[in-house]
Amino acid sequence: MLIELLLSAPLIALAWVVAIILSLTVHEFAHALVGKWRGDDTAERMGRLTLNPLAHLDPLGTLMLLFVGFGWAKPVPFDPRNLDSPAWDGVTIALAGPFANLVLATLGGVAFRNLAELQFAQGSLLPIFLILLVFTNLMLLCFNLLPIPPLDGSKVIDALFYRTRYERVALWLNIYGPRVLLGLVIISMVTSLDVFGFLQVPAVLACDNLVGQSCLGFLNASFGQ
Repeated sequence: MLIELLLSAPLIALAWVVAIILSLTVHEFAHALVGKWRGDDTAERMGRLTLNPLAHLDPLGTLMLLFVGFGWAKPVPFDPRNLDSPAWDGVTIALAGPFANLVLATLGGVAFRNLAELQFAQGSLLPIFLILLVFTNLMLLCFNLLPIPPLDGSKVIDALFYRTRYERVALWLNIYGPRVLLGLVIISMVTSLDVFGFLQVPAVLACDNLVGQSCLGFLNASFGQ
């Protein structure tokens, strides 16, 4: 996906890569920071409490992102034994990543609105970058809230089912969830079925509201240049 764009519009592709790297970095840094706040320094000791993208990018995940349009960063670890409330502190740490993406998307939308009032220079990459930044963060937010391990949303299921009669369900999800997620990703990659396409609906609606115009319309016009 990005490779194709690189051939047709290299500067826009570069802007998208920067938006993705920034979004993933802030997401993972937020996990590490909140883990530190909750009393666990595991991520800090492993060098993950940083905004240096090199500490968070996964080589294979980055290559997948460039060639097939889907990738990932290295997950930030935490030790529940260091937390006062392992279940709910784990939820707080997990949701810190999506929340950081929401904050970054909002800041990008505010910047776009304010700069649009001043009128962008002809051919400027800045408005394209800001739209891509907003949309990328909203997609990361929606995707990571799916309750499938190892995604962040699964920690909510863990906490809700902790020490209840449904605890075995959470255990089953933690064992087989990653395989289910991988299977869905493969289906999306090798077939015409867009398994995660439904995530675009809330992401697009939120993006339109944040920037004050149609995000997809703006991007389609930009990619068509």
